[in-house]
Amino acid sequence: MQFRKDINGLRAVAVIAVVLFHFNASWMPGGFAGVDVFFVISGFLMTGIIFRGLDKRNFSILNFYVARANRIIPALGVLCFVLLLFGWFYLSPLDYRSLGKHVAGSMGFLSNILYWKELGYFDAAAHEKWLLHTWSLSAEWQFYVIYPLVLVAMRKIMSLKSMKITVLFGTVLGFIYCVIITYKWPNLSYYLLPTRAWEMMLGGIAYLYPMTLNEKGKKVVEWVGLSLIFTSYFLISKESPWPGYLAIFPVLGSFLIIQAQRDDSFITSNIVFQKIGVWSYSIYLWHWPLVVAIYYFSLDEVYVYAGILLSILLGYLSNRYVEKIKFKNIFDSTISYLKCKPLYIAIIMGLLGIVVFKKYGVISPLRFNTEIITVVDQQIKNPRESSCGRVRNGISPSCIYGKGPLKAIVIGDSHAQAQIAGIGKRAMKFGGSVLDWGLSGCNTIKGLYSVNQFGKNPDYNCGKLVSNAIDISAKKYSGIPVIIINKSSHNLYSNNGNVQPTAPNRFVDRIFSERNSEYSDNLSGHMINTICEFTQSNPVYLVRPIPEMSKDIVKTMFKSLHLSGKNTNIKITLIEYAKRQELVIKMQDEAVKRCGAKILNPIPYLCDSTFCYGDISGVPLYFDGDHLSSYGTDVILPMYDKVFKLNSDTSL
Repeated sequence: MQFRKDINGLRAVAVIAVVLFHFNASWMPGGFAGVDVFFVISGFLMTGIIFRGLDKRNFSILNFYVARANRIIPALGVLCFVLLLFGWFYLSPLDYRSLGKHVAGSMGFLSNILYWKELGYFDAAAHEKWLLHTWSLSAEWQFYVIYPLVLVAMRKIMSLKSMKITVLFGTVLGFIYCVIITYKWPNLSYYLLPTRAWEMMLGGIAYLYPMTLNEKGKKVVEWVGLSLIFTSYFLISKESPWPGYLAIFPVLGSFLIIQAQRDDSFITSNIVFQKIGVWSYSIYLWHWPLVVAIYYFSLDEVYVYAGILLSILLGYLSNRYVEKIKFKNIFDSTISYLKCKPLYIAIIMGLLGIVVFKKYGVISPLRFNTEIITVVDQQIKNPRESSCGRVRNGISPSCIYGKGPLKAIVIGDSHAQAQIAGIGKRAMKFGGSVLDWGLSGCNTIKGLYSVNQFGKNPDYNCGKLVSNAIDISAKKYSGIPVIIINKSSHNLYSNNGNVQPTAPNRFVDRIFSERNSEYSDNLSGHMINTICEFTQSNPVYLVRPIPEMSKDIVKTMFKSLHLSGKNTNIKITLIEYAKRQELVIKMQDEAVKRCGAKILNPIPYLCDSTFCYGDISGVPLYFDGDHLSSYGTDVILPMYDKVFKLNSDTSL
């Protein structure tokens, strides 16, 4: 295919938007739609390659795959290698382990699936994922794998004309499917191929059904296309359902610009956009790690501008010295395809990522001194948490921690899961064990359910778990103490610190649009009722809220020790704690008054008369900003003794 300046310039339109959005979302709130522009371009080019080959009856799927690998893998492999090298020196073990997993996922082109399972694209934690942006490369590669296979199979049973009609029909169906799924499962729709394929297929439609336009018509079509794209960049934001029906704006806009075929356009054909277009893939690869670095190391705003310039410079260098390496595209026999060098780049980098992941980020004196190892050791969570917290339809695995007669039942959210291993260890000192009914994000409220960001797709798993716990504890474990541990503040008023609270997404009997006093009273009332139901058959102990720090303790201490050699002690005032937890404490006190629940208070162990601390003598009490580490749990364990002493003769 002849080089088209308009498509190359369109790449610049896409990558500039993505870069600006990631470095400062306020500059271009919908800049993430630049990825959708890339998808359309890719679909156009790939459809052209495949259909031309099918028409000439010389299309080779293996040659197609090799060409794509030669184009994508080398630059991606270099980026992953540099990040692993950088991470060895500057990342904590947990972050380095996560990077290892994501390197393996990126080189295996499965990162979109990994990120779908881990988090939402716009979540705050996304800024700690060094390779988050490779989700789009994975979705694109998956399209490259499936699309030619389907088209080759279709060619065996139908004409090219029928194939074109089928692709058109499939594109329409794909768009409809995308709109439906976006509202039902937002994270899935953002990351996975089934809801993105129509965008690439519409690019294919631009190739299969080219418009015949005069010069005036080309200008009109181009400007309509540009208007649609720039409208999406500025009028759409991360709060918009995406991709959904709104994605039609940048996607259709890209389609129209391709159809206009204006190689002399001032917008797409100017020298600046032509250069950026050529470097666009590498600019895209390098810009996001720079965004993460600014966030990870809490750098000043001036680094944003330096990061943008460095993204362009690294993009240029990567394009010139990596992308332009000429790898062999065509091989003589099937076995000779094993000589494809980018294949080995992917395998080697993928294996390196797996090693880093399996070695838990390499906690070793080769990387850290003893003081730092003491800190980072507290990032290691309970290895049983993922399996023991796997609740399905309200049914818990009911893991047992400790050995011997059952001393207590522990139920709650991730704060309970953070402590359960330590509580089980403490129970063993009294000759017994504890039962785990924890579930991350599940406050102990009967009937509690969650909805997605659009108020759809209710999930009743949490509420069912609590209801089942009440029934089972009464029928099977009557008289066994129930310990309830929750981060109730997260539900009542969301984020800690100065961050604006998000709209509520957990409810019991009605939907609320904001976290007002009526919403808090509603949740508190239902939690009190739930506690009182437990007390009808079991003694109930309520753990006072764990202090919530303003920063991630381990990461902050690690960075300070590793970069400056000095420790940073994080603390909040007892007054701040009391203000943050006022409603939770009031709710717990009401449960004590109404139905005889008892209080377990960790504050004397974690705070003095003035401050609550993030560490004791350089050992973190938390593995993040509010979940107790194994050491932090050990510090407060004596408060559970009265539960186990009360139940010293209880057996299963």
